[in-house]
Amino acid sequence: MANFDDQESVRRNRQQTHYAMLSELTRLAREVPASFQQRLPYSTLSAIASSLLDGTVFEIVKHLYEIQQMTERKLMEQRAQLVNTHKVMKQEQQRKHRSELENCQSKPHNIPLVKHTNDKEKEALDKRVEYEISQMDERILLELDQRCTEQQTTLEKAGVHGFYCTSNPQEVKLQMYVLKFILKLSSMDFGSANSVT
Repeated sequence: MANFDDQESVRRNRQQTHYAMLSELTRLAREVPASFQQRLPYSTLSAIASSLLDGTVFEIVKHLYEIQQMTERKLMEQRAQLVNTHKVMKQEQQRKHRSELENCQSKPHNIPLVKHTNDKEKEALDKRVEYEISQMDERILLELDQRCTEQQTTLEKAGVHGFYCTSNPQEVKLQMYVLKFILKLSSMDFGSANSVT
């Protein structure tokens, strides 16, 4: 008889936790744009709340968030380093060009040729800088897309409703809202469901 009472108590606590999470998810869903609210009906929010009950998804999402933050920080640092390298290259080129023009002052007939050569070198460096930045930005986007796909796959395997691999911007945005909801819920006290912090 005591075992049945314990099971009933666990079931009741689980049901109360589910209801509390569902209520909070419903409140959060009201804060998103109307076009996304329509895509978050009660049944979807209930399925999301159910996937959160044992706390595992909270832990997974926190881990994915940390990886995302580290990746973004690393990529920003790499881009900043490239931009700084380009700045140094341009400064060195400007010094070189000034020096070449100063050296021509005693031979004024060479000034137009030196200016033309300097302009060509500057144009070539500008094109190189533009190309390298473009390549870096493309690599950053590819890496962020890869992280997004990894997150979608992980959350789909964890059983979080609405997560699957997609590159559709509307679907990705909806998944981002759900991730934000989960992160907000993870900081709230629902008993044992999200006790892993």
